Amino acid sequence: MTDSPHLPDAAEPPGRDAADRPEPGTGSVRWRRFAVLTIPAVAVTAGLGIALAQGALAASFAVSGQQFKVSATSLEGEGFAQYGGIDTNARQELIPVAVTAIREARLDNLCQSVVTTLPMVGDISLNLTAGKKTPVEASNLFVDATQLSGNAVFTNIEIGRDASTLDKGPADAVGMQDLFAQQADTVRITDLQQTAWATNAGTFKLSGLSMHISKGKKECF
Repeated sequence: MTDSPHLPDAAEPPGRDAADRPEPGTGSVRWRRFAVLTIPAVAVTAGLGIALAQGALAASFAVSGQQFKVSATSLEGEGFAQYGGIDTNARQELIPVAVTAIREARLDNLCQSVVTTLPMVGDISLNLTAGKKTPVEASNLFVDATQLSGNAVFTNIEIGRDASTLDKGPADAVGMQDLFAQQADTVRITDLQQTAWATNAGTFKLSGLSMHISKGKKECF
């Protein structure tokens, strides 16, 4: 009997080497390509984890799914800083915010409101007011906002400073390296209106505090 003719091995495509060939029992996974695709995602996740651990992002607690509104006839602050940050909710979703940080702040006629829509009930409004006679006082104040308006005056302002080098606001008021930021010795804002995801402060003194819950939509602005 004659031997069967020898069948040549199939030619490998140009540039393909053993690292890209499927291993027995592994299907057709291109392991090198898989690694290249996953490394950036892993790096981003690790980078966010490091930034959160270092306090570079604004996620000091999980925020709710509702933004709230804050208004004041005037705000005066010493040690102002502002930079970009990220909040997280309970589902670990990332929410971009503008962090406004003030070392010492005083607010006149503060109003805070949030509206919740409930099944079978409709809109429910929670309104908080304070500082009508004596200003509200806050130290190491951080506001994670998505909107801010008013008439502002700054002294010795620095615009475009690296967020990781801020030194005029609260001690923890720093952002990530290479990101845009600004800071000033003092700030005064009249007719302040802002929408925010979160506020936290070292101390928060509300003189003449009043809270009221009512049906319908009743917001500060």
